[in-house]
Amino acid sequence: MLAEWIARSLEGTDTATAREGRLAGGRFFLHEPGILELSPDTCHATARACVLSIGIHGNETAPIELLGDCLARLEAGRQTLGAPVLVILGNPEAIRRGARYVDTNLNRLFRRDLDEAGMEPDRARTLMAAVDAFFARHADRQRLHYDLHTAIRDSRFPRFVVEPYADSPTRPEQWRWLAAADIQAVLHQHRHSWTFSHYSKHYHGAQAFTLELGRALPFGHNDLTPLAPMGQLLDALLEGREPAEATTERMVFFRVAHELVRRSHDFRLCFDDDTPNFTEFAPGTQLAVDAEAGPYIVEEAPLSVVFPNAAVELGARAALLARPTDPPH
Repeated sequence: MLAEWIARSLEGTDTATAREGRLAGGRFFLHEPGILELSPDTCHATARACVLSIGIHGNETAPIELLGDCLARLEAGRQTLGAPVLVILGNPEAIRRGARYVDTNLNRLFRRDLDEAGMEPDRARTLMAAVDAFFARHADRQRLHYDLHTAIRDSRFPRFVVEPYADSPTRPEQWRWLAAADIQAVLHQHRHSWTFSHYSKHYHGAQAFTLELGRALPFGHNDLTPLAPMGQLLDALLEGREPAEATTERMVFFRVAHELVRRSHDFRLCFDDDTPNFTEFAPGTQLAVDAEAGPYIVEEAPLSVVFPNAAVELGARAALLARPTDPPH
């Protein structure tokens, strides 16, 4: 059943009627479409209450295949469940269409005062409620949320994570886990961003990250070989055991210094559309021009561009601009 869950969700044959079954070490529960809960018979002493989300953007397929393989190993009895886990397939309709989103970007809607209407806002409310209920059921456990994505362009560092802005600090072992999972760079956010991982960190104090695992490609075109260490990290979380660790010296750390926002229809970025993430621009370089906000020019120190996308909705982020920072102690 687990091996088929993603396919059934995308085919629309997964219903909102709760269903359950046995697996090695516990039970699974199928809640609303695209929401799967795994409940162990016995929690490992080091187990976290884990939220693992995929498909928040519908054209980002490698994490769906990666986590699908992890679930298949669990169902086949090659692993034993040892932690409570909530698995979320974020935007099934967008995945079916092979599109980033249907009407609006789901990954900007995760805030409790959301008052927007439509399919994606309704989905955001459903997912927030699922996370709230899951963490409430496991209030005695450390909370963890990995939101798995791929980027729409190449990158100097193909595998990197975004640490959401929040008051709760990131535990040191998280950096060591991510280093062992072959994450190459870290981007610290500078302000609230209302992404799914931010929701779990801001409202629940969870250890939470947006993980970018290569470039967005259609199903069947992903090379999962570079993601094998990340698969091993996910396997460890499902089993409730401590993941492998590595030195953080192998990762490069950045902090967001500025955010480019599209203020008008007459907006453009002043560099090539295929510019890779983390490309550095020297002082004096004009990066964007907007009919309302005017030009943006790099000032006293170089800036690296991350997530550039001139085609975003009005009022949305068109790029993050970051500078290197020291690794956390």
